[in-house]
Amino acid sequence: MPRPDSVIVNGLVRQALVSAEEVLGTNGLHAVLRASGLERYIDNLPPNDMNPAIKTSDYAHLNQAIEEFYGRGGRGMLRRVGKASFQYGLREQAALLGLAGAAIKLLPEKQRIKFILNGMVNALKKSNPEVDAWVEEKDGSLAYIEKTCAICWGRTSPTPICHLYLGSIGEAVLWAAGVEHEIIETHCIAKGDEYCRFEVGEAKA
Repeated sequence: MPRPDSVIVNGLVRQALVSAEEVLGTNGLHAVLRASGLERYIDNLPPNDMNPAIKTSDYAHLNQAIEEFYGRGGRGMLRRVGKASFQYGLREQAALLGLAGAAIKLLPEKQRIKFILNGMVNALKKSNPEVDAWVEEKDGSLAYIEKTCAICWGRTSPTPICHLYLGSIGEAVLWAAGVEHEIIETHCIAKGDEYCRFEVGEAKA
């Protein structure tokens, strides 16, 4: 049974739209907004506040429209949007991520990665109390898990589809560790799994 449509705060959707425009260009963003039925955001971004005013289904439609509009390149575009989205969070919401004044660089690499993943979880929970997400440490590996993923809400796929999340988590790990790591989506709600799970793999050569 699909979970009911919920809401996302304005600031997080604004972050995604600003990042999408950075990657897709203004014309590309406008085309995607039209394709996803979100024309109201053309030259009219949501305010940068914590008001929960945007449907989860709208966010899922935005992700689906980018993937479909750009065809085979859509997944890579979404990962780039995710990377830009994390960088936006660093610039605009460092305090929300728990990074303001944090001496993270003094910690061992694994602890730095765990710190930033927990920061992402806490930021989401602060922005929306309905979020159910956590960081798993198991058999020596770290994973970011969310049962309330908005990217794949109402969507079905034989393979994982949360490409924007892969980009955001990958960029967060790169920021924390100073080296890029492979991020693998091992579970996805769109596949029928109970949650979306993103495992931090080995550092890339």
